[in-house]
Amino acid sequence: MSVPTIRDVARLAGVSVATVSRYLNHKGYVSRETAEKVEAAIRALKFEPNEVARGLANQKLNAIAVILPDITNPFFPELLKAIDEQAERYGYNVLVWNARSHASKRSSYARMIRQQYLDGAIIAAHDIAEDEIARLQAEAIPLVLVDRPSAHGVPQIRSRNREGARLAVRHLMAIGAEKIAHLSGPASILPAAERRQGYLDEVEARPWFAPSLIVGGELSIEGGMAATEALLARHPDVDAIFAANDLMAIGALKVLHRRGIRVPEDVALIGFDDIPLAAVVEPELSTVRQPVDVMGRLAVDLLLRRSNARPKKKHPAAQPIERPDDPSSAAGPSVYELEVTVIERASTLRKNR
Repeated sequence: MSVPTIRDVARLAGVSVATVSRYLNHKGYVSRETAEKVEAAIRALKFEPNEVARGLANQKLNAIAVILPDITNPFFPELLKAIDEQAERYGYNVLVWNARSHASKRSSYARMIRQQYLDGAIIAAHDIAEDEIARLQAEAIPLVLVDRPSAHGVPQIRSRNREGARLAVRHLMAIGAEKIAHLSGPASILPAAERRQGYLDEVEARPWFAPSLIVGGELSIEGGMAATEALLARHPDVDAIFAANDLMAIGALKVLHRRGIRVPEDVALIGFDDIPLAAVVEPELSTVRQPVDVMGRLAVDLLLRRSNARPKKKHPAAQPIERPDDPSSAAGPSVYELEVTVIERASTLRKNR
């Protein structure tokens, strides 16, 4: 059987398509008698209105946009999952845009947000231009930023990246590491820059430190592999590596394994994020865990609070989470920083050498 359409409803109810549309979208007058006919036809046909079509008719999709930098990084699907679950609890849909795949789509998504088809956007992509953020903000479009800065008063959510890096380095020192290197992500990406600074906080005054112990690369497995090759060419005697994220750490693990360098006996290794893959590789990867579930739920709560949107449906689990306290006066009232935790696994379980 074919899926019933609005025309089928109109035909069965004996009214026009326009009348059914007015009834579904609550726009324009529909008499009680006509409404009852339309409702009876809907029940008889088991008709389910197209939410997108209804949303466009009302200039709303009951949806939020989530703009991610790279969905191939497992951290971002985990973030998206948390956002989607919280949005669904409130009765909202989620539209996802992978910013890295099609840069030409930026203008179309910004236009859709600007035309108010969406209830706002959660932006985690660092390559959305600051002037575009400013333009949307000036037009009172609800926005929340994740892991990227803004100078325009937009709420920002991020983990304590700098503190997490310091914890990672301290952990390596606690297990006896004496020459610790850092695989750093691009300086233009806020979390990478903060993690690099956290590393420097702990090692810059050490007698063994040299700037060449910091090797930059892309936040990917391939980037970690290339950075590790460069690092070992400079410092073959390095005995510990802190990578800017877990993907880089996994790339480092591959290179060390291929070279016959034992982890953790010869080189201890720790990443950042705690993606699911970190507990699958061998040896299992020590890492700094971000509270990605809290990050996603907080992003939705802040966005709907800014849009003054009422939940489309009630859900017993749809409780706004509390704002994490941020004692840092430099962060400001619009920045929400979340605590991180070192997760110790086999890659830093150093035995007697």
